[in-house]
Amino acid sequence: MTRPDHPRSAPAPRSVPAPRSTPAPRSTPDRVPASRSVSRRARARLRTAPLTAAAVAAALLLAAGCGGRPTTHHKPGTGHEQATGTVGTLLAARDESGHRLRELPAADAPAVRAEARPDTEGGWNVHLTVERFRFTPESTGGAALAGRGHARVLADGRETTRAYGPWFHLPPGARTLTVRLHADDHTVWAVSGRPVQATLSLTSGPSPTSTPSPTPPTGPTPTRIPTRTPAPPPTPAGRTLDIRVTGTTVTPAPSRVEVRKGERITLRVTSDRADTVHVHGYDREAVLAPGAPATLDLTADRTGLFEVETHESGLVLTQLVVR
Repeated sequence: MTRPDHPRSAPAPRSVPAPRSTPAPRSTPDRVPASRSVSRRARARLRTAPLTAAAVAAALLLAAGCGGRPTTHHKPGTGHEQATGTVGTLLAARDESGHRLRELPAADAPAVRAEARPDTEGGWNVHLTVERFRFTPESTGGAALAGRGHARVLADGRETTRAYGPWFHLPPGARTLTVRLHADDHTVWAVSGRPVQATLSLTSGPSPTSTPSPTPPTGPTPTRIPTRTPAPPPTPAGRTLDIRVTGTTVTPAPSRVEVRKGERITLRVTSDRADTVHVHGYDREAVLAPGAPATLDLTADRTGLFEVETHESGLVLTQLVVR
């Protein structure tokens, strides 16, 4: 049997997968030359160098603050005595105002005497005589340095003011006066656990003079200046007081000279060094040249007690008691 002659259908062609697209090569950044990279790092270091220098400078300033040279600042949260000062021994004891005591050996400790003179307008004019000490108002609040500081004034045991020099005025009403020496950091100079101070009783009689407390056991003991016998009636030409200063020695020894009101006085002072002699209360002074006598004339027209002293060496030459 013959099969019909049908054309045989051709098989469908197989689908050929499309060729895979080759991924584009990744763009690789150009390599930075080594020299350029080094220059960038150098520029970065240059930009940070000022900041580093400023930080170092700030650290040095902080380190040199309260623990270094005298300064009027201290770290927040610390007291004056905690922030500055390594002189002497800081004691746990405090005075009635809460200031800690700073102990010194007696030979190195300052000393103070006080003398009060009635003021014609009321109150008292107080004169302080200090040893191994000078007033430094410009550095108050700074470090405690030996022989420097200020004084606190207590009237009847209550602090009333500070003294930044040898003279101050105390208003009337007080019966006792205490002058206490403080360091620049407000601690109290002390010897044997006691503050360095002078106390006197204020009376309406002759000018009261204090006794230092504590009294250092070494060195010259402060004594009250003796009173000379009343002077004879003055001659018409007045009187001349000859005084010689050699180093820290005054000849004749300082004493009180009785002067009648209206009497004319001539002070003839010879010193071995350049200085200035001054009469307190009369505001008269004369320049002292080494070895050359200086003459100072005045008429005693004011009553009271008037000291004659040198400015540079701080020596009391004599005291004029005008009556």
